[in-house]
Amino acid sequence: MKERLFSEGQLIKERLAEISDYIYRNPELGNEEYKAAEALTSFLKEHNFSVESNIAGMETAFKATFESGKPGLTVGYLCEYDALPKIGHGCGHNMIGVMSAGAGVVLSKVLSEIGGKVIVYGTPAEETNGGKVILTEAGVFDELDAAMIVHPDGETRASGSSSALYPLRFIYKGKTAHAASCPEKGINALNSVIQLFNGIDALRQHVTPDVRMHGIITKGGVAANIVPDEAVADFYFRASTKERVTEVVEKVKKIAEGAALMTGATLEMERYELPYDDLKTNETLSEMFNENLRALGITDIKEAKTTGGSSDIGNVSHVAPTIHPYIGITDCPMVGHSVEMAKATTTSKAHDRLLIAALAMAYTGYDIINNGKSLR
Repeated sequence: MKERLFSEGQLIKERLAEISDYIYRNPELGNEEYKAAEALTSFLKEHNFSVESNIAGMETAFKATFESGKPGLTVGYLCEYDALPKIGHGCGHNMIGVMSAGAGVVLSKVLSEIGGKVIVYGTPAEETNGGKVILTEAGVFDELDAAMIVHPDGETRASGSSSALYPLRFIYKGKTAHAASCPEKGINALNSVIQLFNGIDALRQHVTPDVRMHGIITKGGVAANIVPDEAVADFYFRASTKERVTEVVEKVKKIAEGAALMTGATLEMERYELPYDDLKTNETLSEMFNENLRALGITDIKEAKTTGGSSDIGNVSHVAPTIHPYIGITDCPMVGHSVEMAKATTTSKAHDRLLIAALAMAYTGYDIINNGKSLR
């Protein structure tokens, strides 16, 4: 059966490369990926997928389903297609969306024989507000027995982990006064923010090595001779697990309250972006994918990396068995979020690896449905 899947892949190889290059030439920021979403959904419709648009209130999100009409497990492939400002597709999302759509199309060709269902999801804005978080909270992925996405990179490596992330904004409010003639009549909100930073820096020696705490002052006053009556700081807090980042945030909140007490300012705290959960790779699914990569000729698969970064795929992994491996598209190390990475996605090697990744996901989807055993 996998020989047939391979043959089906060859039939769409050039089409996949065309769509990937088209998305590369037309980079769109998160939640503005209209051309990319249209290109991917049109391709899926050509292969008899039923497409729903505007999922969970996001105009560029979609859900494309192919039903076998027979009982069986459900496999999902996740597309990304948002670009970076100025750089374009420096994270290779033009390839990611096409790999997943290609995998779905290839697998659909044998579903009438093995049963089950394949769903290709369009997940916008990975680089900004995390479309997968919104889709996960809406229950979109709850029906999946397996979820897959593959990321281009300078080397091929197994699915690993990512950090949980919680974004928190601190707003201190004080009272203006002339900073020279009557400073005693003012309440300096900026001093609270400074004490907040000092307190967080003191906390660093009392957290585990996986914790990351980094922030900026977005508002600190309007003039040097006016006591600032409002100061704002935005922070990201990360840790290896969702539970640990929650513990860190609770400690930081107490530091923030103490900083307000030190100056007499009032404090407001708010979550200013969506939080990301840590990625929990399903090791059984990961090894199935790696074996299929090897069968397709890619044998140099590096071990999974533990990264301090965060991704909205983590939220998906908390509701469905998930993998997020990497496939090498260059002959040398590659820096992500770079112009060089964007250009590398259009090479002949990238086009070859585009198909191989799609086939490996299709093979893995076939294995899951054919075995009939859920990985949950």
